[in-house]
Amino acid sequence: MSTFKSEFLNVLSERGFIHQISDPEGLDAAAVAGRITGYIGFDATATSLHAGSLVQIMMLRWMQKTGHRPIALMGGGTTKIGDPSFKDESRKLLTVEQINSNLQGIRQVFTKFLAFGDGGTDARMVNNADWLDHLNYIDFLRDYGVHFTINRMLSFDSVKLRLDREQPLTFLEFNYMILQAYDFLELSRRHGCVLQMGGSDQWGNIVNGIELGRRCDQRQLYALTTPLLTTASGAKMGKTMSGAVWLNADMLSPYDYWQYWRNTEDADVGRFLKLYTEMPMTEIAQLAALGGSEVNEAKKILATEATAMLHGAGAAAEAAETARRTFEDGASAAGLPSISLDLASGVGLLTACVVAGLAASNGEARRSVQGGAIRVNDKPASDDKMVLTEALLNDDGVIKLSMGKKKHVLLKAR
Repeated sequence: MSTFKSEFLNVLSERGFIHQISDPEGLDAAAVAGRITGYIGFDATATSLHAGSLVQIMMLRWMQKTGHRPIALMGGGTTKIGDPSFKDESRKLLTVEQINSNLQGIRQVFTKFLAFGDGGTDARMVNNADWLDHLNYIDFLRDYGVHFTINRMLSFDSVKLRLDREQPLTFLEFNYMILQAYDFLELSRRHGCVLQMGGSDQWGNIVNGIELGRRCDQRQLYALTTPLLTTASGAKMGKTMSGAVWLNADMLSPYDYWQYWRNTEDADVGRFLKLYTEMPMTEIAQLAALGGSEVNEAKKILATEATAMLHGAGAAAEAAETARRTFEDGASAAGLPSISLDLASGVGLLTACVVAGLAASNGEARRSVQGGAIRVNDKPASDDKMVLTEALLNDDGVIKLSMGKKKHVLLKAR
């Protein structure tokens, strides 16, 4: 493991955040010499970020905790184009109204991880629409287009991938990397920003910004990227079979968020504790060394720590207690996700499974029933024609519908 002189890079290195740095010695020296400013961009393609963005958010958090100033750049301008990096097809273009609505949704997450204000290490939230929306196209091309060659842009892996697959790359998307490079230049001018961080797929875009800063302003800028993160089985971070793991509580409950981390694969526990919690490395090493059934305790700690960081210690403790009561005591646990159905008229078991999100279709629900995976009030349901009625309400006034050991929903009478 590389040893840096700055606390910032040492922390990122030992916790597994670093894939590439454009000038490791230069960035390390700058971080030792004084406070530096760095940023990461987040495009507003949905009303919430998902768990795949957490590594980037955690880097900004560590930057602040080690005495530097982070900038969360909202892509109000670049979202109008869409980042083509390693995408198989063009993104759907969003309206200005949709983008602004999405920005409102994703902003709320950052206040959970960063301290904003006007102090030296206080985080800033900036929107690149502030400068991109007002560019004069001809002037922009004359001033900055001359610094980009088509030859070099075609050499980037993100572009070559699309072309090699004979998938169209529009001129609109092709401009994205120029605008991202210009973002870096603008942030260096406006906020003294010297570092852009991002995923490994952003390396080419970030290096473009470094080059633009050197050519236009003779500024020394730096790039730092994280490894491509997947689970041990190769699944993409922040995605599950049932969809994205959203960070906004109105899109995914704290309990379901806790469960996502509780279901971490054994081989990922140590790595995820380093990346997604602030636990001391000595404690993480002890937890990562656990084997057999003991590794489940480490998963619970990971789930509680990660949930507390996003939703608060109270919500994390409640989620952990709900899980304990559900799985260890067999209780219905009021903290489980719930839905209301017309139980007076009766609802088919298969329909209830689909509405509750336990199955994607009646066919999938039927197969789950036939396979013994569905339980009603903790009792196996073997009849796929079963009808759920108010007669099945338990002492808590709900019907507990379960798939396997980890998916539970409470059905309430409408």
